[in-house]
Amino acid sequence: MAALDRVKVLVLGDSGVGKSSLVHLLCQNQMLGNPSWTVGCSVDVRIHDYKEGTPEEKTYYIELWDVGGSVGSATSVKSTRAVFYNLLNGIILVHDLTNKKSSQNLYRWSLEALNRDVAPTGVLVTNGDYDREQFADNQIPLLVIGTKLDQIPETKRNEVLTRTAFLAEDFNAEEINLDCTNPRYLAAGSSNAVKLSRFFDKVIEKRYFLRDGNQIPGFTERKRFGGGALKSLHYD
Repeated sequence: MAALDRVKVLVLGDSGVGKSSLVHLLCQNQMLGNPSWTVGCSVDVRIHDYKEGTPEEKTYYIELWDVGGSVGSATSVKSTRAVFYNLLNGIILVHDLTNKKSSQNLYRWSLEALNRDVAPTGVLVTNGDYDREQFADNQIPLLVIGTKLDQIPETKRNEVLTRTAFLAEDFNAEEINLDCTNPRYLAAGSSNAVKLSRFFDKVIEKRYFLRDGNQIPGFTERKRFGGGALKSLHYD
């Protein structure tokens, strides 16, 4: 079998939002029974059929890079973490639907990954008060995923989802809300599965079918990170 082409997708979000559980669900189609600490970055691979069911169908590897650390980390830690952002093709922004701050911090995570957070301005926005021009020229596909949907009481679910809906609009991205412990939220044919497949197709198109691939070349001169220098830990 010929080697498959691959794309690199970052999975970003605050500590504890469930990134490791999400990546395990996406790649193994089952819940992660015993989530562990993520040191630096953890990478898993999902097999994706691009344009499934069409004459253009082709299989690709989707590398999912679960990046640890805190968005408020010291400059030295952020600089070390930045090597994981080299030549990215897409970003999944993950927030905890029960934690408003984790939703707000997605703006800072995205700015950091897109190599625009050179001089942090403390951009923490609420209620949609956000300058969309910061991402006006972004060509990297984004997907927003809200976790822990099961922990929101039915009586408050509409209120919470209305509050977080502006995130997808601000990032010009689709939105998926789910419970990482239940594979049915990504069942084949579901609206969530369709959105996910559409996102991965877009990532592949940007990488392989556009003239320049629209990759971000930041930190290309830096050597590959290795050896556990990143001390910041997170638990998902």
